[in-house]
Amino acid sequence: MATTILPGTVVPEVLLGKENYENWSACIKNYLLAQDLWDIIETSLEPAKPEDDDHEVEFKAWRKKNAATLHAIQISCGMNILSEIKGISSAKILWDTLAKTYEHPAQEGRVNLRLPAAGGDNMNSTTGFSEYAKLYEAVRNGDWEVANEFITQHPDSVRAKITHLGQTVLHVAVLARCEDIVEWLVEEKMSKEDLEIRDNEGLTALAQTIICGHQRMVEYMIRKNPELVTVGNNRGLDTPIVLALRHGQRELADYLYDITPFEELQPERGPRGATVVTKAIHAARYDLATSLIRRCPRLAFTLDTDNISPLSLFVGTTSLFGAEFLTASWKHMNPMIKLVSSPRADIFKYYLDNQNFEGQTHAGTIRSGPHGQDSNAIQSIQNQYRHLLFAMLDSMRTMNEYQIGIESGLAQAIFTAVRAGIVGFVTLIVKEERELLYWVRDGKTRNVLMSAVQHRQAIIFGMIYGLRETKATLLSTRDNLGNNILHVAGTLTEFSPLDHITGAALKMQTEVQWFKGVESLCNPMYRNERNFAGLTPEQVFTHTHKNLIEEGERWTKDTASSCTVVGALIMTIMFAAAFTVPGGNNQDTGFPIFLNRKLFKIFIIADSLSLFSSSTSVLIFLGILTSRFEAEYFQKSLPTKMIMGLFTLFFSIATMMITFSSAILIMLCGESWILIPLVGLASVPISFYVSMHFGLLVDMFRSTYGSGTFHQKMELGLKKVSHYE
Repeated sequence: MATTILPGTVVPEVLLGKENYENWSACIKNYLLAQDLWDIIETSLEPAKPEDDDHEVEFKAWRKKNAATLHAIQISCGMNILSEIKGISSAKILWDTLAKTYEHPAQEGRVNLRLPAAGGDNMNSTTGFSEYAKLYEAVRNGDWEVANEFITQHPDSVRAKITHLGQTVLHVAVLARCEDIVEWLVEEKMSKEDLEIRDNEGLTALAQTIICGHQRMVEYMIRKNPELVTVGNNRGLDTPIVLALRHGQRELADYLYDITPFEELQPERGPRGATVVTKAIHAARYDLATSLIRRCPRLAFTLDTDNISPLSLFVGTTSLFGAEFLTASWKHMNPMIKLVSSPRADIFKYYLDNQNFEGQTHAGTIRSGPHGQDSNAIQSIQNQYRHLLFAMLDSMRTMNEYQIGIESGLAQAIFTAVRAGIVGFVTLIVKEERELLYWVRDGKTRNVLMSAVQHRQAIIFGMIYGLRETKATLLSTRDNLGNNILHVAGTLTEFSPLDHITGAALKMQTEVQWFKGVESLCNPMYRNERNFAGLTPEQVFTHTHKNLIEEGERWTKDTASSCTVVGALIMTIMFAAAFTVPGGNNQDTGFPIFLNRKLFKIFIIADSLSLFSSSTSVLIFLGILTSRFEAEYFQKSLPTKMIMGLFTLFFSIATMMITFSSAILIMLCGESWILIPLVGLASVPISFYVSMHFGLLVDMFRSTYGSGTFHQKMELGLKKVSHYE
């Protein structure tokens, strides 16, 4: 059938009909994902209607996205379908209703898009169908005799859907935990095909049994129909073993792994095998995942049903591993790869039997059953990670450049490591497989250097930039929107990698540092290049950072205003204290009575320093309030003023407390039982200020002049890569 773009539709496909639901739903899902609307379908419930202002924004946002999603689905349906669904106001309910109707039309037997009623003349509120109420109640109560009598009189009832949820009598028996009735139905009353009937949620009775964790019932069904282990559930996405892993059924997962045909899990048969691996990783079943990867190494970078490769998922969880660990792992694994490639399997087996990683012998795990039956030999997470790397690197040698860069999850894993800042994995690629850096691209055709810039990973950027053979090529690349690397540096992504930075001003400072830093490394002509939208890098930076600049200005002014008030208060107090000295003045000479005491000199000096520093602080913060807040000023000008203002304010508070303490010592000399607590209490304001603002002062200094700057972090990456050049 020719593909056409129909007027009013959102996808280049024919309108929804009885025969094209699979293609239609895939296109609609991709459209909703691209528009950031798919979460409306995945969300179980709408947010509560607002009872106060705190929930009003959340509810309005949900209502807007729900309406957009509902509209996209409605305009992609024909008029005959639209007339049936126009009363449905929930996008999720509409999506599920269409799926139930069109995904398995042969099993449904008829088309009815209307939602099931909660009652009616021919309906029963418990079962949904009055003619099956007796059977339903009998099975729920474990009454075999009544169930047998009913099924004998109505043989087709074993394959009928007897509840609103589309469940068969076998589904009901499973949920009622009636093992005897389940065995009787499976062995005597139902055919192999009957066991494959799905309910409205897309679950077979076997799937429901797995979720409930009844292994004996599972064995009955699989003995009757061994092909059930390959039947997909939840719209065909989840095989039985995946369901067992999703729901934490460890023993069932092992059992199903043993009996699932291995050819069904290989990459040539689709994403099922990779899905088993990713779900095993999610469920912390690293032994099962490692075993399957070892049997078929290519699964390490095959995409699963969620378009995630096992390697990418695993890499995303390995931030605890450093470059040294991964490099050491490669040194241990390299001899193994050479032995695997050789025809002498006996030598490889001998090597594994005698090789020891960190004092652990792994021969047992290599030679154990398909899912590692020897529990004493289960590997630690670090050693499992080593074997996963081994499998990936070994299989990588059989792939061509196109497969590595486009088709496989290996590229996805590399970009996951870059995005998450996992330096160890990138170090391994740089050291052993750096030719990959030429070919891998993400969904926007950006290379790894552009990805490092996009996600603000300065160390990784320095490592890749330091490679002489790749630098020129990677710097000159453009993505599918015509952006060069400087455009990427000027783009503030929706999910900012700067969330760990305190304060909008510091975030803005980091953004300016990145843009200026990358600009200094690029060809000057890149500054004037325009992307497909006709924007230069500087225009992209200004446009995408507009809100952050406003937030930075607001944050800076708020901080400066509050500090100005504190500084002015200290300045007033210290000015008054200079003319109200402890002990008073001599009436004859006008000089202070305690003029010649050392404590009085400390009092005067501390008072003067506090007055001068608080005055300086106030003037600096007033200068900040009247400063220009353009992007370039956030790089050094504004942070420098803020550092000076905070430091002088901190110094004025400290000297003010010294002034107070020295005055108290002068007035209460000899009364130590009073002096010690009072002086101790004088340190409380200082400690409070340090806890509130000193960390900010340190962060600002580090991000402006220290190790937090773009160039300092990049230098670390250059040093790392210099060892491998």
